Amino acid sequence: MTKNKTTKTLTPDICVIGAGSGGLSVAAAAAAFGVDVVLIEKGKMGGDCLNYGCVPSKAIIAAGKAAATFRGSEKFGIAAQEPQIDFSQVNDHVQGVIATIAPHDSVERFQGLGVHVIQGAGEFTAPDTVQVNGQNIKARRFVVATGSRAAIPPIPGVEDTPFLTNETLFELKERPEHLIIIGAGPIGMEMAQAHRRLGSRVTVIEALRPLAVTDPEHAAQVIETMASEGVEILANTKVNKIEKTEAGVKVSVKVDDEAEGTIEGSHLLIAAGRAPNVASLGLEAAGVEYSRRGIKTDDGLRTTNKKIYAIGDVAGGPQFTHAAGAHASLVIRSILFRMPINHNSITMPAVTYTEPEIGQVGLSEQQAKEQLGDKLRVLTAEFSGNDRALAEGKGKGQVKLLATAKGQLIGASIVGPGAGEQIGLLALMISQKLKVGALLGVVLPYPTLNEAIRRAALTYYADAPKNLWVRRVLAILRMFG
Repeated sequence: MTKNKTTKTLTPDICVIGAGSGGLSVAAAAAAFGVDVVLIEKGKMGGDCLNYGCVPSKAIIAAGKAAATFRGSEKFGIAAQEPQIDFSQVNDHVQGVIATIAPHDSVERFQGLGVHVIQGAGEFTAPDTVQVNGQNIKARRFVVATGSRAAIPPIPGVEDTPFLTNETLFELKERPEHLIIIGAGPIGMEMAQAHRRLGSRVTVIEALRPLAVTDPEHAAQVIETMASEGVEILANTKVNKIEKTEAGVKVSVKVDDEAEGTIEGSHLLIAAGRAPNVASLGLEAAGVEYSRRGIKTDDGLRTTNKKIYAIGDVAGGPQFTHAAGAHASLVIRSILFRMPINHNSITMPAVTYTEPEIGQVGLSEQQAKEQLGDKLRVLTAEFSGNDRALAEGKGKGQVKLLATAKGQLIGASIVGPGAGEQIGLLALMISQKLKVGALLGVVLPYPTLNEAIRRAALTYYADAPKNLWVRRVLAILRMFG
């Protein structure tokens, strides 16, 4: 890397804007190959996932599961009891997990890897130039990896009412007495269950169907479980207005466009989707097209300025940390090795970390039906028939495999224990275009939850014993002794 002292210009091979999962992966990989890299981050290293998203949310979910274990131990012959919860110590656990992981994403570590880290706000001033802290950076290639933030819907009163988002929720040291959540997507539902288990009263408000992007049958099992735990879930409910009260917040709602009512709580969490971080990047000066959905990219993740790539949430695709990591791997291939890439070819699994979990990959059942019609094979197995699930008292749930008439796996959804850990196997199968028969050639250890997947695959051949031609072949073979 060279530096012109008079113009304060850096000329690295790659300049990455954003030190979240995607940006860090690009910087680390490029540095490992000896490539000059500048990494710009105006906020915290590690981005949303480490500081406000995946890591703290899973930490508080784990605390909620621990509390639920106390309440549900009676089925194992252990006296159930209401746990004593110190919410301040729960927060200490959350922050402790962040602190443990943070050094892996720190400035010091990346500087040690050979990455030039600049802490400040980067802005394009020309198609080939970014300015940060008074320095100009002219790189051969740029990668925008600025992620996303909580989208705040234009609800009357929102400007004058204190509310939480994922960026502030994990700062709470005192347990919310009554947490109202707007949005019943994965984030809203995960936080609803966790806080209910930790002793808060929780009401979730959703304009459409809760967990709308998941399999309807599997979403229903999660909704039923959460309702049994005391989470109030209001579906098809529109928020008309929110306002501040002495005790916290009041939310005015309309159900199914008819009945109106109000809900009063101590805290309000808005979890109504995400918005890409495109403001203040100077994208116009760079000739990069974007919209409220994110930066426009081609199949190779290049923007309308071919020197600039966009990856992760800011590119408007799946908003997962693993998606950003996958994008990072692709752009490294493109930038360093000039390999053709297509981000649409990625098989992208998704997990909702409620209990039971939902894992899904590939086509949904509705999408598969639209493509295949009567030729779609829906293969299922219940966890009530899985010995490991029954031994752990978690026999509720289902594996659903979607296959073509020839047995090729094109989609899957799992609701039940360890769904997130199991869905990876099915993602591998779909990415490699394997047929469900491949599962029958694998010996899975007993007893494990994965056996439910194999049991579902086995149903593809359920009609084989009734097939007349199969029976005739068997009869002929028996004639030979």
